[in-house]
Amino acid sequence: RECFGLVVHFINLATMLTFPAAVVLMVPSMTPVGGAVALGTYTILFLKLYSYKDVNLWCRELSTIKVKKLVRSLSCPLPQLSQGDGHKVCYPGNLTIRDMYYFVSAPTLCYELNFPRSPGVRMSFLLRRLFEMLFFTQLLVGLIQQWMIPIIRSSMKPLEDMDLSRMTERLLRLAVPNHLLWLMFFYWFFHSSMNFTAELLCFGDRQFYRDWWNSESVTYFWQNWNIPVHKWCLRHFYKPLLRRGFGKMASQSAVFLLSAFFHEYLVSVPLRMFRLWAFMGMMAQLPLAWFVGRFLRGNYGNAAVWMSIIIGQPVAVLMYVHDYYVINYRQETD
Repeated sequence: RECFGLVVHFINLATMLTFPAAVVLMVPSMTPVGGAVALGTYTILFLKLYSYKDVNLWCRELSTIKVKKLVRSLSCPLPQLSQGDGHKVCYPGNLTIRDMYYFVSAPTLCYELNFPRSPGVRMSFLLRRLFEMLFFTQLLVGLIQQWMIPIIRSSMKPLEDMDLSRMTERLLRLAVPNHLLWLMFFYWFFHSSMNFTAELLCFGDRQFYRDWWNSESVTYFWQNWNIPVHKWCLRHFYKPLLRRGFGKMASQSAVFLLSAFFHEYLVSVPLRMFRLWAFMGMMAQLPLAWFVGRFLRGNYGNAAVWMSIIIGQPVAVLMYVHDYYVINYRQETD
């Protein structure tokens, strides 16, 4: 019975990744932005449900072991949720629709039976985050339309002619707005949006990022710029690989491979083309992390991390935009 449940669960998870991708690829009216938002939403749901399955499996196994040892089971008679008054949820009391929907809505990817909770909603804090979300949304759209798109359009001819000097000049011109927009998006998503959601849900864990800007190694950057994803990879992918006997290097490579797959999935499917630029960019982080960790220290390491962010992203943007332009527009012009 348990094996059947696992099979059904994995079928459900696979459907969450394949069905939205099929819809995006087959529906002509789906725009790249709409496709990316839809796939991003289902990817988050996929990671959440995988964590939900893992944690409840661990609780069930631990409960069974304690019962066999004639120790008090983890099970609680009532499915009562923690309300901050000392009551704690125990397995299987957490298996309720309300608990699942709270986890799906919460700004975290790792499931817990008892999330830290804040005492209440602070309206001033909530309104500040809402204002930031609206302000940065308008600013991002305006800067993309008025600053970034004209540079990208002017870069098509040098890319077609393989004019190295003009390609370099366009790349450096694109690096400035791209980096500024990336920093704005980071603040909009990880600070404003996630704190807004956490405040609405009285979610107590607000550590969505740490001081990645002080990174002296590539590894430190990837461990601290996206804490929810890092915690999920550590808890549900990296440590299980170690427990199965894989080495640290092999486990780290597997984590980057998984991350590279999702980066490519979220870019190539909405654009309806498969060029593997995002995949190769992520996998290139492995030798870069080794080189920076081996030969660069302190400020030099920090400079290398910043240079990889400032230069690496515009290169990928130009590659995808150029290929998208060639596939969708140059053929029409010809």
